[in-house]
Amino acid sequence: MNDLSLLAARLRTLAPSCGPVRLISIDGHAGSGKSTFASRLAAALDGAPVLRLDDLATHESFFTWVERLREQVIVPLSRGECAYYAPYDWTARGFAPPRALEPAPVVLIEGVGAGRRALRPRLTRSLWMDLGAAESWERGRRRDGPALSAFWDEWTAAEAAHFSADPSRPHADALVRQLPVGYEWLEGPGGAAGANHSVTERERIAPPS
Repeated sequence: MNDLSLLAARLRTLAPSCGPVRLISIDGHAGSGKSTFASRLAAALDGAPVLRLDDLATHESFFTWVERLREQVIVPLSRGECAYYAPYDWTARGFAPPRALEPAPVVLIEGVGAGRRALRPRLTRSLWMDLGAAESWERGRRRDGPALSAFWDEWTAAEAAHFSADPSRPHADALVRQLPVGYEWLEGPGGAAGANHSVTERERIAPPS
């Protein structure tokens, strides 16, 4: 069976939450595997668009992107229109030219804070990568190496403050756990995910990001 095909099929049957779009958030701590999972779920959804919140955060402010997300993405999608958002270039430290985001039947929003309070009314489902902060951050630091150690120090402090004030996990519809091969998803505290499931794939999962 195609990895995550069952979850993808379930998501397609849900009612839209943002105009014609089923908006699905994938939240979790930095380093918990959100990016890899989102890419795999998008593939199972026949190439569903993925909005990565790293494109909205900036060096100056990691979590104050809600208004830009609302104006550039949520409002157009709610009208069934193509959205255009300006992704942040972490190397040039500025915004790049606008990028299109089509109002597909399912659109994924992936990143720390994707399930935050301000977005929940527009979400069809919220998924949480269920790996603790300490282990996630350690994985992220190993991935990025010592050159970004100072950045990680700043990030982890900001992330801890964000989730303290606006936690996502207690409201998640499903908890996603990475297995040695495949994923398992469990009903989350939000209670809308239904039965627990495990999914497997034929080849080993690539290292999480």
